[in-house]
Amino acid sequence: MAGPFGAQSTTDEVLEGVDLSGKRILVTGVSAGLGVETARALAAHGAQVVGAARDLAKARTATEPVRAGAAGGGGLDLVELDLASLASVRACADALVAAGKPFDIVIANAGVMATPFGRTADGFETQFGTNHLGHFVLVNRLASLMRPGARLVNLSSAGHRFSDVDLDDPNFERTPYTEFGAYGRSKTANALFAVEFDRRHKAGGVRAAAVHPGGIMTELGRYMTPEVTQAMIDSINRATPAGDAPAFSWKTIPQGAATTVWAGVVAAADEIGGRYCEDCHVAQIEADPDVRGGVQPYALDPERAMALWAKSEELVGERFGTISR
Repeated sequence: MAGPFGAQSTTDEVLEGVDLSGKRILVTGVSAGLGVETARALAAHGAQVVGAARDLAKARTATEPVRAGAAGGGGLDLVELDLASLASVRACADALVAAGKPFDIVIANAGVMATPFGRTADGFETQFGTNHLGHFVLVNRLASLMRPGARLVNLSSAGHRFSDVDLDDPNFERTPYTEFGAYGRSKTANALFAVEFDRRHKAGGVRAAAVHPGGIMTELGRYMTPEVTQAMIDSINRATPAGDAPAFSWKTIPQGAATTVWAGVVAAADEIGGRYCEDCHVAQIEADPDVRGGVQPYALDPERAMALWAKSEELVGERFGTISR
């Protein structure tokens, strides 16, 4: 495994000396935060980045540093994508497939967090529909463009510890809704999607991994009040035995995006395939929900991953097979 890198490593440190000229990479959510930084770092090392965003005007302004810092033939194109609308997802995917240009990496970065209860355009609970189902349809429709050696990187979160997926009631039709419970379900789904996508496609040379970027102050937390944010930090610190780890601290955005580019570009494919990564390394499986770090076993359970895939196909009304390469 490449390194040594860790929690404080930045995108530029992880990609030092890496030439991505000729690589084509899709990054969703390039209108702010981690998506912009991920696109910037990749384009600065020669990659041709396709950035997807719901608000293209906002994305054009946010990605000015990406275009300004592109080097070695790198650059950025923008495409419209609203993950909360399957019509938008399918239109975006269909246009990219029609263009016929292959991808070396697909980074499912976009998402929402701890939103009030709501539904997507298709009637799905907002966080599960946006964070998981939108990417599930997008990535599977683009799978034919992922050439041998390509990788899928799904942004999950330590928030997966809040909840396993609920395949019997994914849209909170019978279960009492909580903002973080719904977020946890969606982030567990992101990890399980990577597990099953990797299983289905590794024989063709395409691998998938989930990553936890760490705690970063971005627009993702727009629905969280300062009081809720502080209560979450206090809970994390109380759950960490004295001497086991330093007190919680925020990462910078370049530190937060580092694990994404590490898993997508630098780490060995066999190391990260079907795994969950944090702080630029593959995370250990940790069943104790009060231990900071690691991944809950249910988020990597292969049978759970297959069941989620089947349920997701049922919900979106599409079936996705393995692509012959």
